[in-house]
Amino acid sequence: MVSPFDVLGIDDDADEDAVRRAYRDRVKEAHPDRGGSVEEFQLVRRAYRALTEEGADIGKDGDGSDLSDVDLTADETAGAGPTRVEYLDYEVIVDRGWSIDDEDLFGKAADADLPDVDYGRLLVEPDESLLEAAENRGFAWPFSCRGGACANCAVYLVEGELSQPANIILSEAQSDRGFRLSCNGYPLSDELRVVFNVKHLPELDELRLPPGPFRRAHSD
Repeated sequence: MVSPFDVLGIDDDADEDAVRRAYRDRVKEAHPDRGGSVEEFQLVRRAYRALTEEGADIGKDGDGSDLSDVDLTADETAGAGPTRVEYLDYEVIVDRGWSIDDEDLFGKAADADLPDVDYGRLLVEPDESLLEAAENRGFAWPFSCRGGACANCAVYLVEGELSQPANIILSEAQSDRGFRLSCNGYPLSDELRVVFNVKHLPELDELRLPPGPFRRAHSD
């Protein structure tokens, strides 16, 4: 028997807020990027789904329901809720003489009356990568391979956590600096702040493929 409460490390009378907080903590620990395994990661996903409205009949009465009874063909990414992403185009930083390391960078962007294509906010659903979310909302962020083998889709992570399940191009030092790939980066936090279109930064210069599809496009 595998109880969803045990998987998330919470009491069987935990409220929805406690379940959500526990899930956010556990899914980070279980993620393969963090030393976990695919099996553990999926188990945490199933536990969360079992205790949310989508699976409210499973485990809510504290009976220690067995997670092996959960439909394993269901979408393993369901249930986390959308992530709020605040984004900024690196070209704006260059054009205005700002610094990507400026602690007030997004405050300056908010005050600059920029068009949505350059600065704004979007929601990323649990089953979307960051790049997919931008595309699904009418933007055309740069990319090329979509397989984690180039830096065309790279973003600079200012705040929040973005998983990187496939990365064969960024060095550990570049990852530590805050660079991530948007093509297969999935949010692990409720909110993100990212600078996109950073592929022309000197430290990423040798990691680009020939120009991929990139145009400035306004959202719907």
